[in-house]
Amino acid sequence: MIQRSRKTPVRGFKSHLFSAWVMFSLFLFVGFAVLLILLDIAYVDKESFYEALRSPEIWAAAKLSIVSSVTTVVIVMLFAIPMGYGLSRYQFPGHTLVDSIVDIPIVFPPLIIGLSLLIFFRTGFGIWLENHGIRFVYQPAGIVLCQFLTAASFGIRTVNTTFDRIDPRTEHVALTLGCTQWGAFFRIALPTARNGIVAGAILTWARAFGIFGPLMVFVGAVRMRTEVLPTTIYLEQSIGRIEVALAVAVIMIAIATIALVAIRLLRLRYEF
Repeated sequence: MIQRSRKTPVRGFKSHLFSAWVMFSLFLFVGFAVLLILLDIAYVDKESFYEALRSPEIWAAAKLSIVSSVTTVVIVMLFAIPMGYGLSRYQFPGHTLVDSIVDIPIVFPPLIIGLSLLIFFRTGFGIWLENHGIRFVYQPAGIVLCQFLTAASFGIRTVNTTFDRIDPRTEHVALTLGCTQWGAFFRIALPTARNGIVAGAILTWARAFGIFGPLMVFVGAVRMRTEVLPTTIYLEQSIGRIEVALAVAVIMIAIATIALVAIRLLRLRYEF
């Protein structure tokens, strides 16, 4: 039996030049990012790092950061799953407009969210909420509200993309076999999309964990009350303790790196 040899494309000078340009751009960007991180780590001495770990204010900020961001993820997913599914499976008047509005918080400065919330709670309805005990301005609950509005779009869009990749015919078959719409969603669509949903939750958490601008406007940076790790960096830097601020920044970089690696590992298992 005669075997045909595989033909491979001939790579000339222009092809090698293109590859060199691509790889140069890649390594230049990544190298600069890694260099900045390494410089931050090198700048921090052990005493500053230990001081950051021993500080009760920083521990309180870390605890509030984790609790608020995890709470935000739970709330976001309660909206992201039905919204992502609806945008993927249903066509309705104004679908394009709604789909675009979902992405608005991604493209405009997060500071606007804090300012808009501050204005909202100065309106009649906002004042009524405050008078009835539903307080967000300069309160820990306001942290979750800022994080939700800043990070929700990332969760919704990731879940929406996940459902777009899932063939709806499997759900249609389930419906023809007597399964209800609820059953088809919970037994077929939701389990199939689980990795994408987890990835959306991780991305939402990473975004919520690192926001700064809206919090400074809407809840302030009161130590042991509304201080989270991003505002800790600002407070430490503002009083001249740049080493401690960088120590906190290194801790946040490590946490963010772990979250991003988790997303990449999920993508190896499921393309969302």
